[in-house]
Amino acid sequence: MTADIDKKFLQQAIELAKQGIEEGAGGPFGCIIVKDGEVVGKGANLVTSTNDPTAHAEVVAIRDACRHLGDYQLTDCDVYASCEPCPMCLGALYWARPRRVIYASTRDEAAAAGFDDAFIYLEINVAASERKIPFDHQSLVEAAALFGLWKEKGDKTLY
Repeated sequence: MTADIDKKFLQQAIELAKQGIEEGAGGPFGCIIVKDGEVVGKGANLVTSTNDPTAHAEVVAIRDACRHLGDYQLTDCDVYASCEPCPMCLGALYWARPRRVIYASTRDEAAAAGFDDAFIYLEINVAASERKIPFDHQSLVEAAALFGLWKEKGDKTLY
C-alpha cells in the first residue's frame, strides 16, 4: 500500500517539475511534502525565474510546508522529490527533520542532463583554504560573543 501512495505523490512532484519546465520557471525539479496523507507543501525549481540560486524545489517546498504548518520542522512529514536532493537541499532537509525522503531520479541521471553536483559533494570535505571558492576565516571577538549571548538566553527555542 505504501508503494502505491509513494508513487502517487512522486507523480505529483514530477508533474510540478514538468509544469516548471513548460513555464520556464527553472530546472526540471519538483517536490511535494505530505503529512497525514495531505499535501502541506509543494515547490518547483524557481532558480532562473526568481534569480535565486537557493530556490530549488525542495527548499521552496520546505518553506511552503513550514508556513502552512506554522512550524520550522517537518515532524511526521514525508518529502517526495522528483530527483535525489542536491547537497544544499540535503542540508535543508536535515535541518527540517522530515520523517523520510522519497525521490524518483538519481543524482547520476541529473548529472547526465547537465546538473552535476559531484563537485559540491567533493568540496564539502576539502579544507576551507583549499576550496575552489576561497573561504578565509577572520576571527572577531564580537562574532564569538554571539554564541555567549545565545547560551545565556533563557527563552530561546532550540532547533
